[in-house]
Amino acid sequence: MQTVALGVYLTETTHNPQWLGLLTVAAWSPALIGSPLGGVIADRWSRQRWIQLNNLVMAATASALAIAALTKHLTPQLACYLALGEGLCSSASWSAWQSLLPDLVDRDEVLAAVSLSSAQFNLGRIIGPMLAGVALAFGSPGLCFALNAASFIFVVFIFSFVRSAPRPKPTTKIHVWAETVVGAKQAWAVRGCRYPIIAVGTVAIIASPFIALVPAMAIQTLHAGKVGVSWLVTAQGVGAVLGAVTLPALAKRTSRLAVLRGSLATIAVALALYGLAPNLACAVAALVVLGGAYVGTLTGLNTAVQLHAPLSERSRILSLYTLSLSIFYPVGALAQASFAKSWGVRPVTVAAAGVLALVLVAVTALRPTVWGEMGSTPTALPVLLAE
Repeated sequence: MQTVALGVYLTETTHNPQWLGLLTVAAWSPALIGSPLGGVIADRWSRQRWIQLNNLVMAATASALAIAALTKHLTPQLACYLALGEGLCSSASWSAWQSLLPDLVDRDEVLAAVSLSSAQFNLGRIIGPMLAGVALAFGSPGLCFALNAASFIFVVFIFSFVRSAPRPKPTTKIHVWAETVVGAKQAWAVRGCRYPIIAVGTVAIIASPFIALVPAMAIQTLHAGKVGVSWLVTAQGVGAVLGAVTLPALAKRTSRLAVLRGSLATIAVALALYGLAPNLACAVAALVVLGGAYVGTLTGLNTAVQLHAPLSERSRILSLYTLSLSIFYPVGALAQASFAKSWGVRPVTVAAAGVLALVLVAVTALRPTVWGEMGSTPTALPVLLAE
């Protein structure tokens, strides 16, 4: 709801798609600090408690956003400042969310768990925009922000019931930089972790910016207004949920690698069709396919990291995966938003699809072993470098 409301607010008040890119940078750039820090803390402290603490802070930032909007004091600059705070806490807690999953399911069910997590996350992309459309029609963006604040409190409550196996408590003092470096070295040494981290950054800078530019596509290009924004965001969510609940079964019948490669190829095709869509209905259909392929790609890459990361350093390595996404997505969003201001959203989106297709062909032709490393399943947990 907050994503749709902020996108509509910035597009209608500024008429400049660059603000969508700036908001994305503000929301994601704090991961430079939050992601590594969160990974170190999640490897040492209760992941459930760490998630709760960060959600309390995010509830405060969303409340401040709601108050500013409802009292008519909200500005694009203030929205970006508050996005910095929320982005810091979100990135700091994300590795805890991800690294908690393998503690709750059997090892051969990690892909299904990651997909289920993506499904419930993307259900918000279906329900949220629908509710946002109602709230914007009968209320204001401030109402969307207030409901978002309440959702963070709900997360804090729910995680009081989550239980996982106890972990040994570290006896040494925390050294954030040194422990982050150890995790980075291990992530680079294990190819099953290294390649997905590079791959998610590549997808983030080339393909992911379509998410940030949805309001501009709906309002300025397709002339579909606020309702169009909700439809497009909802369509992506529908596709993501469908992909999340069907692709794990397909991976069991074929392989994780087949689903990953198919998802990446489908992103390139669907992104081009979305960019060329002549009307809202065609754009919605393309985004359903694109949403499914996108979640198939991210869950495939995330699962590869989950399976190959050493247990004692899992959170730190997953934080680097998140960091790769968090760095390159806002960079790509800002760059593509700047290009869209001059050339339009359509040409930029189609060009991104073409670049992604070229990258996939180049990797397949020049470094085919990359696919095998990401698709392999280790028979035993990787050992530490010190061992």
